[in-house]
Amino acid sequence: MTTADISTVRRSYYEATGRQRIAALLDRDSFHEWIGPRERVTSPHLKLFDVPVSFDDGVIVGRGTLDGKRVFIVAQEGGFMGGSVGEVHGAKITGVLRRALIDRPHGVLLLLESGGVRLHEANAGLIAVSEILHALLALRAAGIPVAALIGGAYGCFGGMSIVAHCCNAIVISELGRIGLSGPEVIETVAGVEEFDSRDLALVWRTVGGKSRYLLGDASRLVPDDIPAFRAAASAALLLSRALDLENLERDHECLAVRLNFYGDCKDAEEIWSRMGIISSRQVALLDEAELVELAQSLPNRKVI
Repeated sequence: MTTADISTVRRSYYEATGRQRIAALLDRDSFHEWIGPRERVTSPHLKLFDVPVSFDDGVIVGRGTLDGKRVFIVAQEGGFMGGSVGEVHGAKITGVLRRALIDRPHGVLLLLESGGVRLHEANAGLIAVSEILHALLALRAAGIPVAALIGGAYGCFGGMSIVAHCCNAIVISELGRIGLSGPEVIETVAGVEEFDSRDLALVWRTVGGKSRYLLGDASRLVPDDIPAFRAAASAALLLSRALDLENLERDHECLAVRLNFYGDCKDAEEIWSRMGIISSRQVALLDEAELVELAQSLPNRKVI
């Protein structure tokens, strides 16, 4: 790999590894890792299936500073089993969130890249996701902001998509994808007539970053550029939206209105048209700044 290639990888959030993302997002030399690869805390289940393990179990956790502010950080590594959640993987994330409740940093960053729970340790993974959610909601109730950053090759699906939507803010790029079920899962369950996972245009306008931002699921849309993610993450940690009944009821009301407006739509292009976008096909051609400007001008956009 040439110097130019390395520079490109380190600048592109999509192409960077979890460790590269942490190094580029946090202040220089401020990251301190917990339960790193040298400790070799690996999944006890994968060996039963003769599956190679990763010495960090596909997730990097620790603390550092961002613009001088103390933060805790989690980065899922999509390169290992698609960032899937297992027992150890989930326990590391839960541990960081629980420690944050004690140490009270300025905020927590979740660099999410996950296809969901590992089938090899499904029950343990599902329990892990529930523990992550419990710890996350406790943090939010304590007024500690948590921001999710999504822009990796494997997207954010399954239980971790629920985790993302429980955060104070979601920062996403056009290349990021988020959804409860991935395209292949939908096709397997409902059939190719319902959703063709090979139709990339359909996939991106359904679960892609631009569509999620237009729909109001993501708080910020940024270019596939680590400095842009860094600036958005720093701003997101200033948000400390209260986790209370009033805000919960507001979110439910917003979802009900959204369902009433768009519930019968068969495709994202129909939704965009009802939002007031005259030519929905232009969405794919707009850059991030242009799309944000367009979204803010739409009278029928329902943001949670």
